[in-house]
Amino acid sequence: MQTEDRAAQIRATQIRATQIRAGDRRALARAITLVESARADHRAEALALLANLRTPAREALRIGLSGTPGVGKSTFIETFGLMLTGQGLRVAVLAVDPSSARSGGSILGDKTRMERLSRDPLAFIRPSPSQTQLGGVARRTREAVALCEAAGFDVVLIETVGVGQSETVVAELSDLFLLLLAPAGGDELQGVKRGIMEMADLILVNKADGDLKPAALRTVADYAGALRLLRRRPQDPPGFPKALPVSALAQEGLEKAWDDMQALARWRKANGHWARTRATQARHWFEEEVRRGLLAALQTEPQRGLMAGYGDRVAKGEITADAAAAEMLRLLGRKA
Repeated sequence: MQTEDRAAQIRATQIRATQIRAGDRRALARAITLVESARADHRAEALALLANLRTPAREALRIGLSGTPGVGKSTFIETFGLMLTGQGLRVAVLAVDPSSARSGGSILGDKTRMERLSRDPLAFIRPSPSQTQLGGVARRTREAVALCEAAGFDVVLIETVGVGQSETVVAELSDLFLLLLAPAGGDELQGVKRGIMEMADLILVNKADGDLKPAALRTVADYAGALRLLRRRPQDPPGFPKALPVSALAQEGLEKAWDDMQALARWRKANGHWARTRATQARHWFEEEVRRGLLAALQTEPQRGLMAGYGDRVAKGEITADAAAAEMLRLLGRKA
């Protein structure tokens, strides 16, 4: 009976993989739901599906996008996405919404904010809750990207929760990282973390239209100056990273930004940086999964009981936190 069940599961996985490769949007949506599930049986199914889809038909251009609140990320993504689909490209948008730390719920309103793009037959929009995951992305966003790539999408846009010190995690998912900012003065420049500035391949100053255009151009100059102070990375050709003015509302500057994205991607592929970066990213996520697995193991017995016992002793002042951790690690067979 178990052999028959196993054979049925294999057939179901193969059928699902075939549907995804054929570009079936419903199959893709169900697969993303599967990889996001925390159930153990769903996790096993997800791993089998991902293994079946390990070699996609072609590589998508993975673009990470972060930006300050109110900068117009959704408007930019919709306008930019429509421009790409207008060129015959298939575009997937993976948007991460912040989850409540108390209830774990999310609004997931990205499809509402991108109504025109959501109706485009060449586009696919999938909002996912962050589930209090740090880094501005959901825990399984990496696997959702792989599924979209297997489904034959040409461009995958990964929208993060918002600018923060941990937003640089999205750089471990993407081939290009865009930072979207609004016209502002020096205070805005001071508020952006150096880490995210160093990760950005392009800084796009949005809302560069109407009365805000002069301010946007000044902001572009400010950020261009800041980028020159940062050491040019070996994976960048001359002139990158750079700052550009764009207007999602007026649909200005988007083609120039897209041309620069393609030029940068072509240069990295031609010089071997693309393959090396993806290999480094794969190693990073392997190590991350191991770390998460070890943390999850601490939530099962007998490790959970040991943790609770040492936690109680630390709370009572019987032992310091460092000493308790050292003992706990020794009990687990690890060096402190």
